[in-house]
Amino acid sequence: MTGGIASGKSMVTDMFADLGATVIDTDISARELVRPGEPALGEIEARFGHAIVDESGELDRAAMRRLIFADEEARRDLEAILHPRIGDEVRRRAQEDESAYQLIVVPLLTRSPLLGFVDRVLVVDCAEETQVERLMARDGSTIDQARRILAAQASREERLAIADDIIQNNASRRDTRRQVLKLDRRYRRLAEHATGSSSS
Repeated sequence: MTGGIASGKSMVTDMFADLGATVIDTDISARELVRPGEPALGEIEARFGHAIVDESGELDRAAMRRLIFADEEARRDLEAILHPRIGDEVRRRAQEDESAYQLIVVPLLTRSPLLGFVDRVLVVDCAEETQVERLMARDGSTIDQARRILAAQASREERLAIADDIIQNNASRRDTRRQVLKLDRRYRRLAEHATGSSSS
């Protein structure tokens, strides 16, 4: 599953989890990889300097965010450190899991090698103006800051181009849940079919 910032991925993820789907969130994996003492944090500090680590030894996420949104080369360097490790962890967890299906949440899926690992791509979509409004309300961003953040990500068109399934998250929570329920039933049928085919 992927989607732009402030598109509602967390809400949709929670809905799938409530239905019993296994959720593997690459953002959570990334946070675990940059805990104090982890090799990835050492590499990040070596590349970006001590200012990127706060007094408690934690990654200063706000400073890191500002840097990568302003500097394309910095973003690529950070991805080169984290993405291979995240990919390894996601594959390990997916292969060990025995539930009907896994929902792997990858915000930057259009640029990720994990695109070739998954069976289907679900995009949580909403109007860009809705994203801007949510960012301003959630983070206190100005309209210019919100638009810059959107511009630094894959475009809505790029995300929709890789979609097998789309959840439109422009309306009510109830409407979004209706779409989640429908997709959960579809994914369970597909998983049953795949299991039946592999055992025959």
